[in-house]
Amino acid sequence: MYRLLALSTLLSLAALAGPARAAEASPFQLALVTPVQIVPADEAVAGLRLSLIYGRNTDVTGLDAGLVNHATGSFTGLQWGLVGIVEKDFLGWQNTFINLTGGKMTGFQYGLYNKAARVEGLQVGLVNQAGTIHGLQLGLVNIIEQGGWLPVMVLVNGNFN
Repeated sequence: MYRLLALSTLLSLAALAGPARAAEASPFQLALVTPVQIVPADEAVAGLRLSLIYGRNTDVTGLDAGLVNHATGSFTGLQWGLVGIVEKDFLGWQNTFINLTGGKMTGFQYGLYNKAARVEGLQVGLVNQAGTIHGLQLGLVNIIEQGGWLPVMVLVNGNFN
């Protein structure tokens, strides 16, 4: 667990170091409920984003904490809270009760319900769902729509091809 946290932190710091990314993104976001937030929803955040109730931005890099965290683009780093939504690709650790990634999730999803279009890594939760996977699912119900060991399995499912 600590290794995953360390990996997520390093990925976040590496992404923050990129000059192109930092030039286009705000280093801090505080949101009550979108649109009541410091940085407009159509802008990126690279640093710390705090969503007291619901926060939405385009691309997010770094630490994302709050009740409902929504990235309409891609995400790199650690997402922590009640609900995490990433519409495109996710890289890092998604640690909310409900994790939803519309694109490729590379890293670790930990929650009650985890869903990603493509998983490259590990999903741990009560219910895990992946369109396709190169990795492992651990949970009560594990669903892989294409290419898993079985479409639905109890306790463990995956694919390493």
